[in-house]
Amino acid sequence: MDQKIQLLSEGFIARHETFCPRYGWLKKGYDGVRSDGGIFDAPDAIERLGVGKNMVRSIRFWCAAFKVIEPADPEKRRLSGEMRPTAPADDLLADDGWDPYLEDPASLWLLHWRLFTPPIIAPSWSMAISVSGMQRFTVKDLAGVLLDHQPMVPAFARLSPSSFEKDASCFARMYGGSGQGASEEIECPFADLGLLAPAEKRGGFRYRTGDKATLPDLIFLAACCDYAHHFHSSAKAVSMAALAYGFNSPGVVFKLSETVIGNRLEQCAGAMDGVVFTESYGNRQLQFEAEPAALRDQALLTHYQNIRRLGI
Repeated sequence: MDQKIQLLSEGFIARHETFCPRYGWLKKGYDGVRSDGGIFDAPDAIERLGVGKNMVRSIRFWCAAFKVIEPADPEKRRLSGEMRPTAPADDLLADDGWDPYLEDPASLWLLHWRLFTPPIIAPSWSMAISVSGMQRFTVKDLAGVLLDHQPMVPAFARLSPSSFEKDASCFARMYGGSGQGASEEIECPFADLGLLAPAEKRGGFRYRTGDKATLPDLIFLAACCDYAHHFHSSAKAVSMAALAYGFNSPGVVFKLSETVIGNRLEQCAGAMDGVVFTESYGNRQLQFEAEPAALRDQALLTHYQNIRRLGI
């Protein structure tokens, strides 16, 4: 099976219960699982989490999608049963973690990135950003593209069209809002990333493809290293083309042009040991002098240490 299809097959469609991720949900889900791995299946989950029944399921889905929690049994691929916090979630969301209440915009970019790394729990998000090729769309257009890809992923064969329509609507509201000030979109922090803007077509959206002022260089560099770890695991270098245009690459996920990527890598690669940005005969690439996963962790730690030192 093609790697891309296999990765998409690992996920779930419309398991968000139509809710976008809201402020406080990831911390709530993380804390809940840290105290009780079976909290989402507990009879009193509604009372303990302080939300409605459908929201309990939505919080579990989003926590899994953002790699905040994972099955306690690593052999199981499901959104039920015993769960446990992930190591990256401990770093970020523990009470003494880097940013437990997601006050630093960098943390939202980091979580956004993790939606697109294996295991891909929310495959419609990857299809919308990385596979569809659309730059402008309405919710109806996006739902149609998701449906067009349904036959390519055998695991989706029995799903109804309405499931993909729900994903398309949730994706657009999560990053673009409804345009009508609905409370759900006001409570979704990921709209602040500015990935989607209103398009000329009524009810339409377009991707903002310029540089992202709130995306720190070290978070972007960490994503590049993480991309190499997941998608080019045996390579000592990754080309600019792969970083800009590859499936679920940083350039695609953050909607950055190749020029912006080059400028950013020139600025930040030289500022951290173990990563070198080179150009030879017109071929630009990011080279790794250590394991990309270790370099990713180093970049993240450096960013959050800098933030604490500056008192931001």
